[in-house]
Amino acid sequence: MMTGYASRWCLAAVSTFAVWTASPAAAANKVVIVQTNSAGDNVHVIDPETNKVIGEIEGIEVNHGAAIAPDGSRIYVSDEALSTLDVVDAKTLKVIKKVPLSGHPNNLAVGRDGRRVYVGIIQAPGGVDVIDTASLQRVKTLPTHGTIHNAYVTPDGKYVVAGSIAGKTINVFDAATETPAWTLELDLGIRPMTFSANPDGSTKWLFAQLTGLNGFAVVDFATHKEIRRIQNPDLPPGRSTVPEGSDPSHGMAVTPDQKTLVVCSRLNNALYSYSLPDLKVTGTVFLGGKGAAWVTLTPDGKKAYVANPVTDDVSVVDLASMREIALIPVGYVPKRNTTGTLQLTPPPSRTPGGR
Repeated sequence: MMTGYASRWCLAAVSTFAVWTASPAAAANKVVIVQTNSAGDNVHVIDPETNKVIGEIEGIEVNHGAAIAPDGSRIYVSDEALSTLDVVDAKTLKVIKKVPLSGHPNNLAVGRDGRRVYVGIIQAPGGVDVIDTASLQRVKTLPTHGTIHNAYVTPDGKYVVAGSIAGKTINVFDAATETPAWTLELDLGIRPMTFSANPDGSTKWLFAQLTGLNGFAVVDFATHKEIRRIQNPDLPPGRSTVPEGSDPSHGMAVTPDQKTLVVCSRLNNALYSYSLPDLKVTGTVFLGGKGAAWVTLTPDGKKAYVANPVTDDVSVVDLASMREIALIPVGYVPKRNTTGTLQLTPPPSRTPGGR
């Protein structure tokens, strides 16, 4: 087993070494997928160009959610074992700070300007912990109607959105003032969410997966009302549901061009694509891994990365063809994943024949 720095960044392509030779100490900005492993103590970093694991963060037991700082300098991970927000230096993949939280955390999000991290607190009474990224201190907890499973920042950066399973509420806060904006109560618990945007960049629709529903609700962000509820397709003859796992549908994302919504169905072990704005099913891929619990997309919207907690791997789906093109082994019970650009410091290059 490799140890030390080399084990953190396992980048070994010959062409890559050639690039690093010119500037071995310089940081390189690279798009990565960060994959948490909820039953382990490590987090994996995946290169979407090669679909290989290129790095590992160690020492975060029962890691849940992850978010990447906008400048690529840090990775933030919610630590369920210690009820902390763990701050990871992107260049070394070392935990540099464990920020105490008000309770047991679940998923988290970082503000667009990078000044705040918002952590959903699933332990009663719940809320959204606000972390100042300059001081790395919890500065407040935003009160919510129920404990919080997932926290998000809308794509325009103007709102913080938190969903409660127990409270069955969507809690929306003004990000500038960190005060309540509106709350919507539904008939089922709120699971993962995602957002579509208007042409001016403002939030158009909020999509929410719900407890017990193999599908999702559609909420008009301007009117604060549910406008549709969509059921994922039934399985065709010859295919069986996956009994293991949590809710029937868990994980969704909107492509950057705002034309496609991708939705995980854990129950059907599938990833579905829906056209926007008409919400018609345009594609289905039945996955090689099992569990389909979360999904993140590459910045160009061409590939989806689906976490499979039952088989401990990540499915890579080409969205144009809706084909699974790779299956990446990761840690124990992979859960949340996220896409972002990191400031990486590659290991020193070696001259031909050197040691």
